[in-house]
Amino acid sequence: MVGQRFLEAFAERGGHAPAWRITVLAEEPRPAYDRVHLTSWFSGTSADELSLWEPDFGDKHGIDLRLGDPAADVDREARTVTSRTGQVFPYDALVLATGSYPFVPLVPGHDAPGCFVYRTIEDLEAIRAAAEHARVGAVVGGGLLGLEAAGALRAMGLETHVVEFAPRLMALQVDDGGGAVLREKIQELGVTVHTGAGTQSVETAADGTVTGMVLSDGASVDTDLVVFSAGVRPRDQLARDCGLPVGERGGITVDAHCRTEDPAVWAIGECALAVDGRVYGLVAPGYAMAEAVAAQLTGQQGEFTGADLSTKLKLLGVDVASFGDAHGATADSLEVLYANSREGVYKKLVIGADGSLLGGVLVGDTESYDLLRPLALSGAPLTAPPEQLVLPASIGAAPGPVALPDEAVVCSCHNVTKGAIRSAVADTGCADVPAVKKCTRAGTGCGSCVKLLTTLVNDELAAQGVELSRGLCAHFDLTRAEIYEIVRVRGITTFARLIEEHGTPGSGSSEGCEICKPVVGSVLASLGPALGDGVSGHILDGEQAALQDTNDHFLANLQRNGSYSVVPRIPGGEVTPAGLITIGEIARDFGLYTKITGGQRIDMFGASVDQLPLIWRRLVDAGFESGHAYGKSLRTVKSCVGQTWCRYGVQDSVALAIELELRYRGLRAPHKLKSAVSGCARECAEAQSKDFGVIATSSGWNLYVGGNGGMTPRHADLLLTDADHATLIRTIDRFLMFYIRTADRLERTAPWVERMEGGLDHLRAVLVDDSLGICADLDDLMSRHVSAYEDEWRATLDDPDRLARFVSFVNAPGTPDPTIRFVPEREQIRPADTLVAGPALEVRTLA
Repeated sequence: MVGQRFLEAFAERGGHAPAWRITVLAEEPRPAYDRVHLTSWFSGTSADELSLWEPDFGDKHGIDLRLGDPAADVDREARTVTSRTGQVFPYDALVLATGSYPFVPLVPGHDAPGCFVYRTIEDLEAIRAAAEHARVGAVVGGGLLGLEAAGALRAMGLETHVVEFAPRLMALQVDDGGGAVLREKIQELGVTVHTGAGTQSVETAADGTVTGMVLSDGASVDTDLVVFSAGVRPRDQLARDCGLPVGERGGITVDAHCRTEDPAVWAIGECALAVDGRVYGLVAPGYAMAEAVAAQLTGQQGEFTGADLSTKLKLLGVDVASFGDAHGATADSLEVLYANSREGVYKKLVIGADGSLLGGVLVGDTESYDLLRPLALSGAPLTAPPEQLVLPASIGAAPGPVALPDEAVVCSCHNVTKGAIRSAVADTGCADVPAVKKCTRAGTGCGSCVKLLTTLVNDELAAQGVELSRGLCAHFDLTRAEIYEIVRVRGITTFARLIEEHGTPGSGSSEGCEICKPVVGSVLASLGPALGDGVSGHILDGEQAALQDTNDHFLANLQRNGSYSVVPRIPGGEVTPAGLITIGEIARDFGLYTKITGGQRIDMFGASVDQLPLIWRRLVDAGFESGHAYGKSLRTVKSCVGQTWCRYGVQDSVALAIELELRYRGLRAPHKLKSAVSGCARECAEAQSKDFGVIATSSGWNLYVGGNGGMTPRHADLLLTDADHATLIRTIDRFLMFYIRTADRLERTAPWVERMEGGLDHLRAVLVDDSLGICADLDDLMSRHVSAYEDEWRATLDDPDRLARFVSFVNAPGTPDPTIRFVPEREQIRPADTLVAGPALEVRTLA
């Protein structure tokens, strides 16, 4: 990552072809990728998505990237580098960004086949392959990476142990109080923690496979997979071999300019021993080093004298953060503590003798980190009593971002200050967060500062006199949640009445736009049963039809060449052989492309508009119904096979998945909804990446909410534990209806939960404790939806007026669309790339 950042910074400053010829010698088989988010690979993020190397980056800047061929020797006198394959490269400037390697204690059995490290994508591939045949996994090391590794093992269904030599977890980041809370919360999640104990040996069977571990305190752990994550060591052997000085405990010695003893050689990142005597193992200091060297090589000034070591992350679902002088090492400093063991929250602030904030530790609630960290780094006097900064929002309010001085660093990854962000808005003309990100790079690293960045940008726009509208569009100065309440309370059943009575005066159109019409259509559809006879529950009736977007307009998904796909509902992924045969026959007879989706359904592609009712009729007659793949509604409830078939299952996950899918089918929402039910902790259905997911326990069901496995992956939060069936269903009912009632337009449950004031605790209070007194309303709304549901395909087939819209050409019914063309591929069809591509495969005629 640091080497890649150097290349980017070097290119940004003009250090590219033809002025420079750049060669990168890389040991791994792939370009630079994001190790900070490496664990997300286990939850579905691909290697390509983790990549930091844009496809045209090398060609654009004249960079020769040599993968799988690391530097093997440096001849400083001749100024050449020889790679492992024997190729020799001359240099004017040599930048060493060799990083670090995982430390593995040389205990007996450390190199057994079941032992792994946690460093590269290849390491993760090996761990996942081994986990498929393992029952118990142990992680040696309770630091940041060790807990991430433990989370990965637990997510793969392994009984998990963490062994940490220090007396507490994350010893470098948190204190004893924070470590105790962290340990308790992690053990509540089913991970066994051993602290104050080292690994004495790894026990193996006669065939060499791992069978257990013996600890220094005499305890033993039965395990068949071991992951070593006990820290890292600088990769400085290349420097040692060519005579460059290194530190007593490793690390290539550099000065404030990151230059080694040799004026033509620099070292950056985890391989470098900085001028302050530290080897930095975080990405932000490495980026700062990279930018300092890039500046020097392009004739500018660049220094590195130290860096912010603040950390904020979620480990096994537990929020943890530390910043500044977290351990109170400064003379005469004082501590301000807030601890709530019932809620699993621990907060400590370190206050200097002059009243300034020096640092802190946050466990269980890191909401204030974005404010506290830059306050501590700025050294500015506090503008509020420190006690107020650690109290929950319901008791005391912390000062807003306006209290930050301009020199406060908001983005530590790229060292961007509040002043730079304000300048980007006021002087450069950036009018939104994406523009500020592009201009300053703030928020493009680990992403932990994006929330504060958004607040600062909006505050500065407001200060510049730019009015920030909360409304949907020019036609409504209302949020989606406000529109929902107006429609519900006043019983409004038409878009025309809503815009007439509550539209923005002088907006210039009574017909709305592509933003507000689908939103209102969704609200009317979701509230249809509650509004009585005044509005049809079918989205193609009357005014409703004009409000829908393309997919809803034809109850099918529009594809790239103008054809449509058809997705029947297959609740829980369970389908009879007769049902499979019916789908196969339909796909064959209509010449459709078929694919099994990631949500355990079968998608049929390539249908024209006029064919949709013909396909639906055969599906409906066979007992299928609309899968709502086209709507902002429930898509699927994925499931494993559960205890009925699986030897690990503890509950009937298939039955529950079918029940949930049939209960919530057709429920219109601000965005699509996905769910899953796993029959045991091995989590084969991947429930923790869903909007709402359920995992079986021996005593009931655990409910997770707010997950997202899409573009911005997010693990769901644990809302209920060991719930009985009735409590589970009731809570999911309320969760969905509360989301539909309060979310913004096109807002998934993940960002909705994240922006909710009070977070998961507030959500639990609303849904379980009825703190807002609305649970009866939520229950009634869901009851009305369940009782009023009808299949949209069947209802359309039974209504000639609705059917009339399903023609390719209104003035020539029955005429096929000549622009929809296909070519053969792998014994099926795919859209032709151009209208003239051929030969086209005719799929319009029934067999």
